[in-house]
Amino acid sequence: MQDLNDMVFFAEVAERGGFTAASKALGVPKSRLSRRVADLEGTLGVQLLQRSTRRLSLTPAGEVYLRHCVEMRDAAQAAAEAVSQVQTEPRGTVRISCPVTLAQASVGPLMPIFMRRFPLVRVEMRVINRPVDPVEDGIDIALRVRTAVEDSATLAARRFGVSRGVLVISAERMAHQGQIKGPEDLMRIDTVGMSAGEGRAMLPLHGPDGQLHHVPHQPRYVADDLLALKSAIVGGIGAGMLPDYMCRHELDRGELVELLPGWTPPAGIVHAMFAPRRAQVPAVRHLIDFLAAHLDGDEPHAAAPCKTMNERASLIPKPG
Repeated sequence: MQDLNDMVFFAEVAERGGFTAASKALGVPKSRLSRRVADLEGTLGVQLLQRSTRRLSLTPAGEVYLRHCVEMRDAAQAAAEAVSQVQTEPRGTVRISCPVTLAQASVGPLMPIFMRRFPLVRVEMRVINRPVDPVEDGIDIALRVRTAVEDSATLAARRFGVSRGVLVISAERMAHQGQIKGPEDLMRIDTVGMSAGEGRAMLPLHGPDGQLHHVPHQPRYVADDLLALKSAIVGGIGAGMLPDYMCRHELDRGELVELLPGWTPPAGIVHAMFAPRRAQVPAVRHLIDFLAAHLDGDEPHAAAPCKTMNERASLIPKPG
């Protein structure tokens, strides 16, 4: 059986892009790393790395082998952390990804509470809107807001609550707007939106009949950032759709009003995706449980940023 340390050495070299960076991270001489990786290639009978004077890259075999090495290394780290922390306070680094607006409105304000409660835990939060793969991107907890939870054979899911969309307009703008009787009136008023092909966009809305309608409108202002759209709506540029957690305070204060009550955009499920083995690590498990409780609004000081996410968190079983 091959030396498992060699698999770790190879993974570090591949992920850090070279022997020098891996040597510094591991505290192992560069010459020893190079020799061990070469011995590993000899044992496997295949070249894992393409070496040149300017760069180092993986061969096709190296790409396949790296995935297994990373899984082995992470499983070993999780096992060691789980055993060492059975009777101790959670510690170590937790890596989390989160959509921008969810981080700004809900998760960001909650993190100081969690970190004060668990002072030995270090958190790295990647605030990003693109899809993140927990395994390939090295993320312990990937937070998502989607209309459906991914059905994955390799990842587990924890559902926290529901984010509901609200079609809103500023109170000042509404006072000068003609009467809005139905969704067809959206074509004659100024709106804002995330995208608009050839100047026109479609807004999905569930009507009083329970059916999903795709309502056309012509956004006067287009931006691919919800916070920018919120500023435009509050500033009176036009009507637009926002997640409830982004506009609840403005609605409560009367700065914004709901347009077309009874017509609602599809709800988004706020949830986390994670590798089951990583959830065994106490620090990761505690953060998942903390977010489930706080995004669910169980504690007063945590409920304010996200008080409309009121569905009880539940564990969603996954096949395999």
